[in-house]
Amino acid sequence: MEYDAILIEPVLSEKSNIMREIGQYIFKVDARATKPMIMEAVAKTFNVHPVSCKVINVTSKPKRLRGRPGRTAEWKKAIVRLQKGETIRVFEGA
Repeated sequence: MEYDAILIEPVLSEKSNIMREIGQYIFKVDARATKPMIMEAVAKTFNVHPVSCKVINVTSKPKRLRGRPGRTAEWKKAIVRLQKGETIRVFEGA
């Protein structure tokens, strides 16, 4: 799997903004990606040095659309911690 296909999109939420201040970044990743693959993709894409990676499989939730029952999509979330003092400039607005 190519490393540019592993990271789908960053997760931008209130909680992720708070975690970014302590050097942790949250990404939506490919469901087949492993922790070493995710860390390598972050290192090559953003030119940083990840220290650790936590992976969470987000389960689907029941929803209703036009009165019919359905479910949201399942996806995989990765929390990547960087070395102290490093940041990803794309998130910082630079």
